[in-house]
Amino acid sequence: MAYSDFTLKRVKSDLNIKVIENETLFPNIDGIKISQFLETMLKRNVPLALAINTEKARSELIIANILLEVKDQLKNEISFFSGIDFTVDKDRGLNGYCDFILSRSIEQFYLDTPVVTIVEAQNENITGGLGQCIAEMYGAAIFNEREGNQIACIYGAVTIGDEWKFIKLLGDTAYIDIEKYYINEIQKIIAILVEMVNKNA
Repeated sequence: MAYSDFTLKRVKSDLNIKVIENETLFPNIDGIKISQFLETMLKRNVPLALAINTEKARSELIIANILLEVKDQLKNEISFFSGIDFTVDKDRGLNGYCDFILSRSIEQFYLDTPVVTIVEAQNENITGGLGQCIAEMYGAAIFNEREGNQIACIYGAVTIGDEWKFIKLLGDTAYIDIEKYYINEIQKIIAILVEMVNKNA
């Protein structure tokens, strides 16, 4: 078993996580100005990624660029990881590869705590990725605690590139944002991702 085997049902039964699905997590957040580079990149890359229509294309052409913009917005005071092994507890299925991880550490040669945001890429199925992302977030909470970095909450996102759904894990409760955000709201998506990291500054 691995992160990818977790559904919402298994998250509830195997990890004893309560799931709340009817709250807006970022009701008052305003968009922030994005770089000209990201604006140009998305104008070129989004139609191409959607035409290719694979998870890999969406990850490389859209999602990675959005997360690198977050790193730039935060003056490179965070680290960014893509496709790394994140084995925390193999016996519980908390193992496997995470698509993207943001850490509040500036260490880039290895993953250091605190891990604050997990982003799970999916191919046209956001709902199907929610359980996996929550399991990865739960793994991140354990990882942080073992390293002596207990933080208030872990944030996550499941995305297909042009559509985003955000999650907050607080203790044993996962809050799935009732809202969905689309690529034409890119300033708000960036603002939310920056806020998710800054909440654990």
